[in-house]
Amino acid sequence: MWRAIASNALTLFIVILVIAAGMLAWGREAYRGPGPLADAVCFRVERGASLSAVSRALEEQGVVSDARIFRIGADYSDKADLLKFGSYLVPPSASMRDVVDLLTAGGQSTCGREVNFRIGVNAADVILRELDPGTNRYVEVVKFDPTKDAIPQPYIDVAEDRDLRFRVTLAEGVTSWQVVEALKRADFLTGEVAAVPPEGALAPDSYEVERGSTREALIARMTEAQSLILEALWASRAAGLPYDTPEQALVMASIVEKETGIADERPQVASVFVNRMNKGMRLQTDPTVIYGITKGEGILGRGLRQSELRRETPYNTYVITGLPPTPIANPGRLSIEAALNPDTTPYIFFVADGSGGHAFAETLEEHNANVARWREIERQRGEEGSTGVQGE
Repeated sequence: MWRAIASNALTLFIVILVIAAGMLAWGREAYRGPGPLADAVCFRVERGASLSAVSRALEEQGVVSDARIFRIGADYSDKADLLKFGSYLVPPSASMRDVVDLLTAGGQSTCGREVNFRIGVNAADVILRELDPGTNRYVEVVKFDPTKDAIPQPYIDVAEDRDLRFRVTLAEGVTSWQVVEALKRADFLTGEVAAVPPEGALAPDSYEVERGSTREALIARMTEAQSLILEALWASRAAGLPYDTPEQALVMASIVEKETGIADERPQVASVFVNRMNKGMRLQTDPTVIYGITKGEGILGRGLRQSELRRETPYNTYVITGLPPTPIANPGRLSIEAALNPDTTPYIFFVADGSGGHAFAETLEEHNANVARWREIERQRGEEGSTGVQGE
């Protein structure tokens, strides 16, 4: 009898092992295999949300087929405590393992509504946009100028939503004064900026920020980013440059930034100024003169007068030799790179060519011909007296 009982117990144990192995294999396949999601969705992880709450929400929204398997898989992969707050785009058929990886990887949110507060050279604007999960593209909901326009209703309707994300974007070539003035109107930030940062110290980029964070903290991030960029590019600079410090290179980069908005042209523009400095020639560039007039506090809004080109100021490079004392804007990475690794060219002149770019010249005769063509374009456009000539 005891032998029969032992035999039956062994048989039962084997059956249990087989069932357990089958369930384990099924659970592993369910965790790793394609999920039930037919269309991409935007899934949000609330700040401080537990794995249980997140797994239930995923099951309710049809992202995963079984909340329990999702929790077990996350725990088994040691990611149960690594959930990151934010909104995430979950693609169709994403496996539970894919979803766990997505929600624990960190980084910027990848979907939902977003406010982009853009600070440009000529104006600032606010864009409310929303990611369409089906196309994975942002759709603009509303756009307005916070300095001129009344706040539109679509923005008011979502301004307090917990899902709303915020970012501040700096265009290349903005001045530090423009940044500080614009940030005063960013209603999702708090606090004041004690002082305008040194010109050139802020890195033009797009910064994701949290509602209620301080303006000073954002300025600090921009300053740190620019410092790291300059340090890295200075270490890989070309030999024989006519400036001795990273600060002087930043001045040159700001001039390049204000002279051209065409990325591929920046190393060429930088080469002209490097060539002129190496030959002991004055830089003779209009943007520095303009900065001497405006101090970076807004735009000039007109062409330069001859009296202004002759007036001696620390920023008038038609009068002074070498670089002005400070940057004239906040240059982007590409302009800093161009200043530190300019093209090798024989050019010492350039002038606008009417297409948004510039015509370069090695001799004064070639330059004068280019200037004549540009003046004719100005005449046809009714833009007599505008800038665009370097070294005239």
